[in-house]
Amino acid sequence: MIHETAHALRSVSTGARRAEAILVPLLEESGVEVNGPAPHDMQVHDSRLWARVIRDGSIGLGEAYMDGWWDAEALDVCLTRIVGHGLKERVQQNPVVMAYVVASRLLNMQSKARAFEVGQRHYDIGNDLYEAMLDSRMVYTCGYWRDAGDLDAAQEAKLDLVCRKIGAQPGMRILELGCGWGSFARFAAERYGAEVIGLTVSREQVSLAKERCAGLPVDIQLADYRDARGTYDAVISIGIMEHVGYKNHRTYMDVVDRCLAPGGVAFVHTIGGNESKTLIDPWIHKHIFPNALLPTVSQLAAAMEGLLVLEDLHNFGPDYDRTCMAWYSNFERAWPELSARYDERFHRMWRYYLLQCAAGFRCRYLQLYQLVMTRPGTPQPDCRKS
Repeated sequence: MIHETAHALRSVSTGARRAEAILVPLLEESGVEVNGPAPHDMQVHDSRLWARVIRDGSIGLGEAYMDGWWDAEALDVCLTRIVGHGLKERVQQNPVVMAYVVASRLLNMQSKARAFEVGQRHYDIGNDLYEAMLDSRMVYTCGYWRDAGDLDAAQEAKLDLVCRKIGAQPGMRILELGCGWGSFARFAAERYGAEVIGLTVSREQVSLAKERCAGLPVDIQLADYRDARGTYDAVISIGIMEHVGYKNHRTYMDVVDRCLAPGGVAFVHTIGGNESKTLIDPWIHKHIFPNALLPTVSQLAAAMEGLLVLEDLHNFGPDYDRTCMAWYSNFERAWPELSARYDERFHRMWRYYLLQCAAGFRCRYLQLYQLVMTRPGTPQPDCRKS
């Protein structure tokens, strides 16, 4: 028994050394030194990290950070180098990830039956968290920083940009698929006199959005985008296309076509990827946005073919880096108060989430697209408002 135990320990130790021998040179190629002196260098506190990353890929890297196995003072820079160098993709061929790949191809991971899962697991975790992290209007999507000096100004500029691109005006009826805490609905009603119907899969968002939009021509409903009915002058979404999934892109466009009045304008604001995929980063799927998937322009263009005409495409992805960093600063500033409800593992998870996202936009791995669409034959709208 003693001999067998010693042999097993030697095998584990050998495996760990092999994993370290594979990963450390990859990190060095990206400019990240293990236990190095630079703020972006990775400080390893538990040597089991290497085998965990080899075994579990990006899930292992993220969960090891959550568990305190490694740190980096400038975590955003460290992750920018890791993401930008493609290190995560180079260690993704493991059973956990491959099972998810197979499921994403065989199943509709964003089916109507799964639609409310992201609401329950992400958006419903606590309005106190989002009130502390976001701007005063509680906009949980990319700000528009061209002429803005702070987060509040950037988000107001984004909301106004959307209104101008769709030609918002008094009495206009707007359907918003995925309305969050009612930030756009409230802005469009207050500033442009529009009437807004907003749908969301989050009960907490419905509750707070109704409160924040009280007295305005705004109707917030707990519903999946596929349940939308009625006819509207504009059909928009600001940040739900990431939850629609490639198997449902055409369904989304069918909903838009069904609900759009003659001569109306459709609008999509979404994070986008550079390559068409069937799954999002596995750590993000497991811990942050279950069943999420980033679309590409080619996927969206194919989905709208024969239904809608793309009138304008605007990419301001680098602005999301600045937005994520502003959210991170707000979150860290509020942490002493938030820590009464959320534990330290959540703290590290949320930090890793925000800074990994910032890194993705900083190295141009991720984009932020705004698309304006009309039906064939509709006079071209004046949507170049950027």
